[in-house]
Amino acid sequence: MESSSAKAGGSTRREATRQKLYEAAVTLIAEQGFSATTVDEIAERAGVAKGTVYYNFASKSVLFEELLRHGVGLLTASLKEAAEQAAREGRCKVDALDAMIRAGLVFIDRYPAFTQLYVAELWRTNRAWQSTLMVVRQEAVAVVEGVLREGVAVGEFSDEIDVQLTAAALVGMVLVAALDWKSFQPERSLDDVHAALSRLLQGRVSGRV
Repeated sequence: MESSSAKAGGSTRREATRQKLYEAAVTLIAEQGFSATTVDEIAERAGVAKGTVYYNFASKSVLFEELLRHGVGLLTASLKEAAEQAAREGRCKVDALDAMIRAGLVFIDRYPAFTQLYVAELWRTNRAWQSTLMVVRQEAVAVVEGVLREGVAVGEFSDEIDVQLTAAALVGMVLVAALDWKSFQPERSLDDVHAALSRLLQGRVSGRV
């Protein structure tokens, strides 16, 4: 019977392997598309045997589905942490949203290839993982919805605000603006992009001038 330390070590190694496979897959698929990317290429880029890919994932489609789940999970966690940090500091809800915008930009700055794939997949309708993608997308948007609802409850935001649509619009704003930044305005700093989006937030959501 394995000791707890041996099990922990095995789990850590497996997670490290899966992380390498995620990174290899997202880079290759961003470069040449999902259909053109083979399992052999993913294994080669990750520096592992082909059998290792199938040991961790039943197929290339399952690998990509788990990649989307993993990546959006990281984004959701970063948004939650930004909101919780703002709450711990006693900051207002619009400041919490602003912190989440920055957290989203930091994530996209770190994982631009994943973000590009994620946005592209949102518009596809013939993928096996479409339902999974919708679920994890809603998990990320729900974090923003929660802050908006709290803001309405305490009177910081108008009760006429459309929480669902506003949350989706804020997430979409960050994704699209950040992709434009990385693709067409790479000379701009993260602070510069955040400042521009922050001004939009302050004027449109909070009503501040």
